Amino acid sequence: MAALQWSAELALDQPLMDATHEEFVALLQAVQQAGDEALPAAWDTLVAHTADHFAREDAWMAATRFTAGNCHTLQHRTVLQIMREGAAQAAAGDLAVPRAMAAELAVWFPQHTQAMDAALAQHLRRVGFDPATGTVHAPEALPAEPIHGCGGACSSSETPEAAAAAA
Repeated sequence: MAALQWSAELALDQPLMDATHEEFVALLQAVQQAGDEALPAAWDTLVAHTADHFAREDAWMAATRFTAGNCHTLQHRTVLQIMREGAAQAAAGDLAVPRAMAAELAVWFPQHTQAMDAALAQHLRRVGFDPATGTVHAPEALPAEPIHGCGGACSSSETPEAAAAAA
């Protein structure tokens, strides 16, 4: 399988987010190209980067009124837990597990970026959030109710049924 490449299709016009995503892609490439001796350390580096990456995005969501249980944050937790299990397998000498996980991450990451992260980037722009400082420049644009779900059409405290009835 070809390694995931950074491309304009992955860019979200959020410089800090895009730089972090580009680093993720480079670290994933390093894992995919690593020999057996280097693989555990390369995987550990990717896991550490991903933990920071997801924590940063989760903090941005919390600062802009996403609920802690939104599906974007839950997906971060799940993926990171699985990656940490891969690190344990690599440390135990089973390199097939992180290699398979790297192949799956190369498929998952563009989908996650183009769906969930794109919605987050749009939300951050709408509320004037500066990821570098944590400042919300348009607090009046913050949602009145915390965002549930994935940040899409039915992401408020409103149920899908109520949203459909209002439409």
